[in-house]
Amino acid sequence: MYYFSIFAKNRTMKKSTKILLIIYVAVMIPSIILGKYVFSSLKVVDGGFAYDFNALSISGLILSVAGMVLGTILYFRFLKTLTLSNVIFFSTIPYTLLYGVGMFMLSHITQFASPMARNVRILLNITPENEYNTVLWAVILSIVYIIVLLASYLFLCRPVNKMEKIITRLSDGRVREESVELGGGKQFKTIEHSINKINNNYREKDNIIRKTKLETQKFIPKQFFKFLGKSNITELELGNKVKKRATTLLCDLKSASQQASTLSLEENFNFVNSYLNIASPIIRKHGGFVDKYLGDGLLAVFPKPENAIDAAHAIIRNIENKNRSHKNLPHVLPRISIHTGEVVFGIVGEEERKSPTIISDAIDLANKIEEINSFLQTKLIFSKSALDDLSSKYKLAYRYLGSLTLQDNIDLPLFESLEVYSREKRDRLIRLKSTFENGVRLYNQKDYVEAKAHFEEILKNVSNDTPSYIYFNKAVEKAK
Repeated sequence: MYYFSIFAKNRTMKKSTKILLIIYVAVMIPSIILGKYVFSSLKVVDGGFAYDFNALSISGLILSVAGMVLGTILYFRFLKTLTLSNVIFFSTIPYTLLYGVGMFMLSHITQFASPMARNVRILLNITPENEYNTVLWAVILSIVYIIVLLASYLFLCRPVNKMEKIITRLSDGRVREESVELGGGKQFKTIEHSINKINNNYREKDNIIRKTKLETQKFIPKQFFKFLGKSNITELELGNKVKKRATTLLCDLKSASQQASTLSLEENFNFVNSYLNIASPIIRKHGGFVDKYLGDGLLAVFPKPENAIDAAHAIIRNIENKNRSHKNLPHVLPRISIHTGEVVFGIVGEEERKSPTIISDAIDLANKIEEINSFLQTKLIFSKSALDDLSSKYKLAYRYLGSLTLQDNIDLPLFESLEVYSREKRDRLIRLKSTFENGVRLYNQKDYVEAKAHFEEILKNVSNDTPSYIYFNKAVEKAK
């Protein structure tokens, strides 16, 4: 009755356990008193046993069975309050006692002279002349005892095996359950609580890392990490760099009216920011990232020129839609210049202040292209290197605008996308493409009279073609 004294001392004993303990005591006392009637009803006859139950013996038997059931329940509840070593010890006591009693009875069965012992010997076929059966029954009893012990140990150690698997997963940070359940006794409840705390700490750290990563991407785009072959900000080291061929997009947002000059600094800041909020998501959607914001513009990088051109078309289209829907605000004229070349992605600065950036002649060229873009008042122009890198399956309506003279008298041909115009104007410009391009070549060859005639023909069909108008005026001026 050792464990009942444990229960009695346990101030945290469940109310249900206390009730079961009271019922158990109330059942066991009369069952002990009535036990003699149960045994007296068991008669030994030739070849076996006979039962002669009366009301008292039946009551005693029922109370005894109820007492054993309640005792088993209380016994298992007691085991749950113990550590694993004590659980194993106390759980094997009943089996060991039964095994010991069984072995004792087998070894002395031939020495007992009672009728019950004689019937047991007949039932088991044990005689003084055939004592080998005693050894056989002892072996069988031992095997049963070992099997029961093994089953008990396997059952009791299930939480240990489960804990091993969970800790292995936890070491890899792969436990995703809301709560871990081991089962078993009180000791495993404590371990279970500790594992859940560790798991929650992992989850909280994962959430912090995830939030940090999301916040980091607002300052350092994930595409920048991808170019550097890194996965997060902690892997960025001063001097990390990689050289790759990429496409740069320079977007300049200029107000088309004098109304912008009447805005306060704060209003102007919010005004420009509202247009940047249009461009930035489009750039990300097309696989690029914003390297830096340039006041009323931005510099973006794309892995392929077709991504940059698609993004540029979408930016121009969305800004023009906003201009039409917000007539009370200054209109914005987006001018986008695209160039493809070798770009160095790297981390510059010092250990206390690191900054991701791109370094390339392509950026300087994009700025020079932007000057041509502004002079010709076009919306989207791109260099020949960007055109050469376009996929052969990529469909684009464009025309040759002229060449930008670089150092060492190297010319960089520039092209204008015609997809930024209305369908009617685009179709007319496509039909007049060769006329325009021949006019540009004649102008570059200083044949200004012929060039003027070409641009004049275009303006007769498309009077609002600004590049043709500018070339026409320059040709007239040069021809004089």
